[in-house]
Amino acid sequence: VQWYAGYFSAVTGKEVKPDDLIKMSERVYNFQRIFNLKQGFGKRRHDDIPYRAMGPVTIEEYESRQDRYDKQLKDLSILDPEGKSTEEKIKALREYREKQYEMLKDAVYKRRGWTHEGIPTIEKVKELGIDFPEVKELISKHQ
Repeated sequence: VQWYAGYFSAVTGKEVKPDDLIKMSERVYNFQRIFNLKQGFGKRRHDDIPYRAMGPVTIEEYESRQDRYDKQLKDLSILDPEGKSTEEKIKALREYREKQYEMLKDAVYKRRGWTHEGIPTIEKVKELGIDFPEVKELISKHQ
């Protein structure tokens, strides 16, 4: 980040530190989130990843890597795969992964200072200096 701070300073003539760049980046990221909210996106459900990315989708896919997936089920204490149908194993693995992903979203939102729905809080936009009346009006509807 230090290199980027030096580069930014050289290009703009404005002296910045790495922490300044991090804060600028956070400001932009939150403003993008708010813009998405204005466009009808930017909520928790919009952060879902494709069904395909959560794990095996078809029986054939599971069975082609059965040893790997069965080992995951055992190692993570999700389910003893012995005697279970492929459908049951797929369901258990996907439920586990989806639950983990929801927990990840919770942690990210909390760290970013967002609501459970993934919307920047009034306090966060004040902290970042982007608490314009239009911004506060928009996000206050979702607090």
